Amino acid sequence: MRKLLSILTVVVSAIYPAARATSLPTLSEMELPAPGISLPQPPEVPKTLTLHNTSAESTPSTPADKPAGSIIAEGCWSKKPSLYDYPYSPTKSMRDWNRLWANTAVLMGGGLTALGILELLPQESTAWNSHENGKTPLFKRWLRHVKEGPVWDGDKFIFNFILHPYAGAAYYMSARSCGFNYWGSFIYCFCISTFFWEYGFEAFNEIPSAQDIVVTSVVGSIMGEAFYHAKRQIMANGYRIFGSRALGYVAAFFCDPVNEVMGYFRGDQRRAIRHFDGTSRSQASASGGFVFNPASRTGMRYGLTLTCSF
Repeated sequence: MRKLLSILTVVVSAIYPAARATSLPTLSEMELPAPGISLPQPPEVPKTLTLHNTSAESTPSTPADKPAGSIIAEGCWSKKPSLYDYPYSPTKSMRDWNRLWANTAVLMGGGLTALGILELLPQESTAWNSHENGKTPLFKRWLRHVKEGPVWDGDKFIFNFILHPYAGAAYYMSARSCGFNYWGSFIYCFCISTFFWEYGFEAFNEIPSAQDIVVTSVVGSIMGEAFYHAKRQIMANGYRIFGSRALGYVAAFFCDPVNEVMGYFRGDQRRAIRHFDGTSRSQASASGGFVFNPASRTGMRYGLTLTCSF
């Protein structure tokens, strides 16, 4: 037993000085491995939570809201897009041949009606010699007049320089509102005024007139393009002039009689009014709600917004 105590005393005496010389690291200095399991992080709470309830009148879209070249499902003047759905352009064409043929048929009927009315007017009003014309068969008289024309006629000023240009403008608008550009409408106006009227119905009673051919097509096309601008403005105002829709209808009929008459049966005016009406009038809206903000003192804020656009 004494020998065992002596051995332990020797071992402790040898280890104690070495242990005192070696300083062990503290717990804070020890590098512990990171745990392999990651705990889920709590979700981030927004500083401000807004709850908003709005009741407002939606403002209808206007032609100015449409980007150039956008795809339009239904036109404002017809069931498919037309020139009235796009910004003004003298060269853009969107031809609707079915409408043009229908307008041409209306012009044929209108020409026959006008011819009958002119036949009933006194001879000094039209310069038609009804007594002399009655002596020659109808088609033989027409052929003789066509061969002798055109000549410079002596009709009254109101016929040559007021009624003929307006008729040319009506011919021009018959094609312009059907999607034809300036030059296509001018050609249509020239063909109708020259071959349909001067060398057509009117040639049964007089020799074709040189100034009528020029004035009706040229001056009529210039007037027709001005009418086209005016009609676009009338339609953009929902067929209203000075707030009156009656004035708008009358003015649109004066600018484009053939298409306006045909439009009554096709519903073109109603479609244009639905498309354009109300775009220039003011629209009011109201909105309200509350804001939840945990960072503020009360934690909640109320608000009311009133908006009026013109």
